[in-house]
Amino acid sequence: MAVKKFSDLNQKNLTSVKNISKDEEIQEISLRPSYFDDYVWQSSIKEKLKIFIEAAKQRWESLQHILFYWAPWLWKTSISNVIAKEMWSNIKIMSGPTITKAGDLAAILTSIKKWDILFIDEIHRMKTNIEEILYSAMEDFKIDIIMWKWPGARSMRLDVPKFTLIWATTKAWSLSAPLRDRFWIIEKLDFYTISEMKKIISRSAKILQLKIDDEALEDIALCSRFTPRIANRLLKSLRDFAQVQNENFLDIKTTISWLKSLWVDETWLDKNDEFFLRTILEKFDWWPVGLNTLAIAMNEDKETIEDIHEPFLIQKWYIKRTQKGRILTQKSLDFLKNKKINEDNRKIF
Repeated sequence: MAVKKFSDLNQKNLTSVKNISKDEEIQEISLRPSYFDDYVWQSSIKEKLKIFIEAAKQRWESLQHILFYWAPWLWKTSISNVIAKEMWSNIKIMSGPTITKAGDLAAILTSIKKWDILFIDEIHRMKTNIEEILYSAMEDFKIDIIMWKWPGARSMRLDVPKFTLIWATTKAWSLSAPLRDRFWIIEKLDFYTISEMKKIISRSAKILQLKIDDEALEDIALCSRFTPRIANRLLKSLRDFAQVQNENFLDIKTTISWLKSLWVDETWLDKNDEFFLRTILEKFDWWPVGLNTLAIAMNEDKETIEDIHEPFLIQKWYIKRTQKGRILTQKSLDFLKNKKINEDNRKIF
C-alpha cells in the first residue's frame, strides 16, 4: 500500500515537472515576437518589408527572395518567422553547412508548399555546387537534378512550388555574384539602439513577470551589446538570481551586483573578449598578429574569431584590422589596465 502511495506521489511530481517544462517552453517562444507590431527593429527596413508583404498578398503572389547580412545574433531567424506569420505562410529553417548534397536540397525544395518560406542561415558556408541548384529554383521555380553517374548520366527537371527564400549571412561579399543578383530584397542589419533595446527588455520582463525600474532597464541594455538575444539571456539570468533571493523586482543596485557576478559590465565586454585582448597584448606584445596565428594562440577556429569575437570589438573600436594583422587600440589598453587595477584592489581588501 505504501508503495502505491509513493508511486502516486511520484506520478504527481512528474506531471508537475512536465507542466513546468511546458510553461517554460511556451515562455521561451513568447519572448520572440510573432508580428511586426511586437517587433522592435530598425523602422526603415520594417516599413519596407510591410509594403512588400502587403503588395504580394494583394497580388496573391509569393514574396520576393530576401537576403539579410551583417553581424550575428541580430534575430535574423526571428524576423524570418515574423515575415512568415505576416504572409500567412509556413517556414522551414535550415543551416547552410547541413546541406551537403544536391539531393538534400532537392528534397527540401520539392517538399515545401506554395508560398512557404525557406530560411537558410550561414549561406556563406554552403558549397558552390549546391548554390548553383538554386539559380533556376529562385528564378523559374524549377531544379535540374543529375541522375546516376557517368556513363549514362541524365538530367531530370523538377517543378518547385513558388516559395520565398530568405538567406542570412555575416559575409555577403563571399556569395557568388549570380546568386546575390537573384535576391530582390537585400538588407543590411545593424545593431539595435539603446532605446530599442530598452523596449525589448521591458517587453521580455513583462512576459517573465519580473518588475524592473528604469535605471536597471538601461543598465541591462548597455550590457547587452545591443543584441536582443544577449539581453534576454541576461534578463533570464537576473530573474534566476531574483527568484533564489525571493525577490520579484530589479533595481539598479541589485542589477549591477548580479551582472558583475556574471562577468558583465557597461563596457559590454565579457571574459571571452578580455581573453581575446589579453592574448594579443601578453603573447604578442601588442604587435600585429595574423588570423591563423591568433586562432592557434586562442585555441579557437578562424570562423569563430571572425564571426563571434571580432565584429563587436571592431565596431566598438577595441581592435583594428590592418594589412599586417589585428592590433589593439588605446581603448583596449585602457580597458585592460583598469581591469588589472580593479583586480589588484580586490586582492588588497
